[in-house]
Amino acid sequence: MTLKSVSEPLLAHLRAQLPDGTLRAPQPHHIEEPRGRFFGSGKETLALPRTTLEVATILRACNAAQVPVVPFGGGTGLVGGQVMENGPTPLILSLERMNRIRAVHPLENVIVAEAGAILSDVQAAAEGADRLFPLSLAAEGSCRIGGNLATNAGGVNVLRYGNTRDLCLGLEAVLPTGEIWHGLSRLRKDNTGYDLRGLLVGSEGTLGVITAAALKLAPRPASVGTALMVVKDPEAALKLLALARDYAGEAISAFELIHRQGLDFIAETLPDIRLPFPRPPEWMVLVDLGMAKGADAALETLFAAGMEEGLLSDGLIAQSDTQRAAFWSVREHIPVANKRIGSISSHDIALPLSVIPEFIPRAGERLASLGKFRINCFGHLGDGNLHYNVFPPRGRRRSEFLNKREEIKYLVHDMVQEYGGSFSAEHGVGRLKTGDLARYGDPTKVMAMRAIKAALDPNGIMNPGAVLRD
Repeated sequence: MTLKSVSEPLLAHLRAQLPDGTLRAPQPHHIEEPRGRFFGSGKETLALPRTTLEVATILRACNAAQVPVVPFGGGTGLVGGQVMENGPTPLILSLERMNRIRAVHPLENVIVAEAGAILSDVQAAAEGADRLFPLSLAAEGSCRIGGNLATNAGGVNVLRYGNTRDLCLGLEAVLPTGEIWHGLSRLRKDNTGYDLRGLLVGSEGTLGVITAAALKLAPRPASVGTALMVVKDPEAALKLLALARDYAGEAISAFELIHRQGLDFIAETLPDIRLPFPRPPEWMVLVDLGMAKGADAALETLFAAGMEEGLLSDGLIAQSDTQRAAFWSVREHIPVANKRIGSISSHDIALPLSVIPEFIPRAGERLASLGKFRINCFGHLGDGNLHYNVFPPRGRRRSEFLNKREEIKYLVHDMVQEYGGSFSAEHGVGRLKTGDLARYGDPTKVMAMRAIKAALDPNGIMNPGAVLRD
């Protein structure tokens, strides 16, 4: 099926069926990916529906007219899934007006939110009911829950609570042909056939539009403890994680691996951020515990055991909420500093935990064969997700090395494949990594994905060019 650009007859048809002000010209952030690698044409039309019925009206009309639709959440995605650069001019469908918290059920540990709700607002609504919505991302003040679901977002608490898919009980969604799926179930058990919820979560807007979700809440831990612990190397960090699990079990909310290079970048680009150590150690871990009581005591016990095992050489346990926030501020500003330095090639990878201590030095050795680079390897060690980013030497610009970007990317991703990992841990495929999916994806899986796409979106209007290469 050949797609067509959004046209005046289509817009006239939609204006006749939708409230005034629903259609307008997009703002710059609607047509530019945050890293500046994908740009729309500026000729797109932006649709701002207020209800699920209006979303259905829009999709039904676009499907009949064979006009592509690009769903838009908070625009914080880093793989270009929200920006269509090539092909017919699309209609951008933003859910930002559908931002209500529809219900909170504290006794069920469930919150029902519309897709345009900002993540921090969902967190605040849960807190108002003395509950925790545990999804936590650096962009939580601007990303929207629909985008989190569409990309199956991860974040820092995956170790304990899982990805966004694990936090979702039910969905309300509109399929490409305009039918509404009323799947907003709050049930924990519903064994009635194919898991459409699981299929739409992580589909990056290629199979339909999520309009609302029933999400799991958790009890708020009464005692929270945070520590920065200095480890010799990633192998010691992994052993410390195993030790922490022995001592604290499921109370470990986050276990973040941090390399000295990240702190050096912060010192270079963000001098107002106070660093925890006068001289940054080579490797450290940031540990968060959430317990009914005694989190600080548990961290002290872990620290002592780690020292006895020879895994630790130094550390700091936060003595207040202010210090805890300061520790996390350092971690959260690492990506900000990375952006200011400017990476040649950034990689969001997942690996089996046991191979990480071998992968990190070997990848550095192989990259050295291509030139002299600075490498900032950090991330969510507890769930095997590393952000492995390659930067130019100090005093050199990223632009001088862009001719090596593809070679660096494939070197890293080939190694990830060799070690049984994934080239995309939490950011998704978008448009940036469609070639990687074609290169590394299991052929049978890709074939099944195409069959599902064809069945649910026969005209191919939903976010064309994302996930599956045209």
